[in-house]
Amino acid sequence: MVMLGIIGGSGLDSPDLVQDGEKIAVETPYGTPSSRITRGRINGVEAALLARHGTRHQFPPSQVNYRANIHALKQAGATHIVATTACGSLREEIDRGHFVIPDQFIDFTRHRQITFFDSFEEGAKHTPMADPFDEYLRKLLIEASREAGLPTHDKGTVITIEGPRFSTRAESRMFRSWGGDIINMSIAPEAVLANEAEIPYAAVAMSTDYDCWKTDEQPVTWDEIVEVFRKNAENMLKVLAAVAGKMAG
Repeated sequence: MVMLGIIGGSGLDSPDLVQDGEKIAVETPYGTPSSRITRGRINGVEAALLARHGTRHQFPPSQVNYRANIHALKQAGATHIVATTACGSLREEIDRGHFVIPDQFIDFTRHRQITFFDSFEEGAKHTPMADPFDEYLRKLLIEASREAGLPTHDKGTVITIEGPRFSTRAESRMFRSWGGDIINMSIAPEAVLANEAEIPYAAVAMSTDYDCWKTDEQPVTWDEIVEVFRKNAENMLKVLAAVAGKMAG
């Protein structure tokens, strides 16, 4: 049976997305996840929704229990995971409100639990990560976003920084020189852990700002991010519903 796990980012964790939703408390060997899981159906497919930052946005990026979140979705029966995230744009052509379906990430975090494999007592575990985002899910996200008439970029490298602070201009320029297209605070180690758990994972990112590399604009603020999110959240929810419908066949 297919079950779509959805990790809702800032402002995109509405339980209204799930029909006949039932909240389930899950404990894992890695502690308590960020929120209870809402189980139900989306467009005919079984679904499980988890709020990455908690239902009150009480967990900053570095304090999210990513291991518990991924493990909780697996315990709930998720066979695939789609994550949503806000992001800053590192490219002129990725404007505010544009959607990006990343195909690569660069992990620039420093203080997170990044693996399920804390011990090699039962053998070495080195998970391949050349292509961290599942191509089947990426294809569905690209199709759903374009069919909805949304400005969509079908690939991109996302830089994940530790946060919660934003980048300096020097850092932002450096990330651009590395080949980064967008920047956020949550895809790593989330994508890594999903791969280690052998759950196909993909992400859809909404551009909310130009970080701070663009000197002809004011540096990003949290209020600006929230405003762009508010205007585009409905589009993101439509994309998720359409993906679920495609998975239901």
